[in-house]
Amino acid sequence: MDHPPPHHELVAAPDHTPEQWIVFLHGILGTGANWRSLARKVVGAVPRFGAVLVDLRGHGRSHRLGPPWTLDRVAEDLLALPVPIAGALGHSFGGKVALVLHGLAPLERLILVDSNPGPRPTARGSESTLDVLEMLRKLAPTFRDRVEFQDAVRAAGQPLGIAQWLAMNLVREGERVRFGPDLDGVQALLDDYFARDLWPALEPARAITDVIVGGASSVLDATDRARLAANESLRLHVVEGAGHCVHVDAAAAVEALVIEALGREG
Repeated sequence: MDHPPPHHELVAAPDHTPEQWIVFLHGILGTGANWRSLARKVVGAVPRFGAVLVDLRGHGRSHRLGPPWTLDRVAEDLLALPVPIAGALGHSFGGKVALVLHGLAPLERLILVDSNPGPRPTARGSESTLDVLEMLRKLAPTFRDRVEFQDAVRAAGQPLGIAQWLAMNLVREGERVRFGPDLDGVQALLDDYFARDLWPALEPARAITDVIVGGASSVLDATDRARLAANESLRLHVVEGAGHCVHVDAAAAVEALVIEALGREG
């Protein structure tokens, strides 16, 4: 590859050398660390798999990877990882990155977590993400420390959980910290994410594919869910009561579904 790999962490079961690696892909404004707890439990239950927790381009410790701000470039970054990737698990934005990666280097397994493969020109279901992005634009450029940043996010009307999640993207500049991601770059990634139609990657899905949907999420509407349910090349799992962050709202249920999916052959 002509560019360095994104920041990543390898997670494997103790005393096991993985036979295959699954890349875990976070949503917009997230980091690979969002998946650490789930990944440890999954590889412990299915130790022939290892997990690669990636900070996608422009996020976390990959904040120095700049333009072009496209799904294609984010997926191409993953080709530079130091281990061969046999599958991908992606939430929201990360789910579409997984589908683009599958087109570049066909995968054996796909797990999409509340990720709509189609275009959403109105950003339906992602209003809160756009609100957070607008809030970040209004904050001071730097902060004394993580606590001051979190206090500023909470003062802007966001809950503590969001403030702590966003703080995972802080980077140090001298004696102060700042939010690492380029907000214009994040917006450009979102624009590409909302515009792309990746349904063809799933019709049929040329991989062992599971799609996990939050029952209370509006990212996939009734038409989207019916289209997935009618697709015999994948398995659809609706976790009732869970919202868009289904892996947070129903962590145990998602853990069980991922373990079952990775243990299934064909």
